[in-house]
Amino acid sequence: MSHTPHELAEEFPQAVQQMHDLRAANAHFAKLCDEYHDLNRAIHRAETDLEPTSDDHMSQMRKERLALKDQISAALSASA
Repeated sequence: MSHTPHELAEEFPQAVQQMHDLRAANAHFAKLCDEYHDLNRAIHRAETDLEPTSDDHMSQMRKERLALKDQISAALSASA
């Protein structure tokens, strides 16, 4: 299987332990991370043509991923 880019551990390498701790303590944060993970995998499958999609749908998925990443970043900053 190929490497999936944009995993949260890559996006926030300095906060891997913090993310682990927050996932265990905060159900909302865990849900955000799960949504990000699922969406990131869907984008990767579309980019590698395993599950092709339209350009508009790809653009929408990328915007959603960015919004989730912003929410995760805000939660990490708030808990620091």
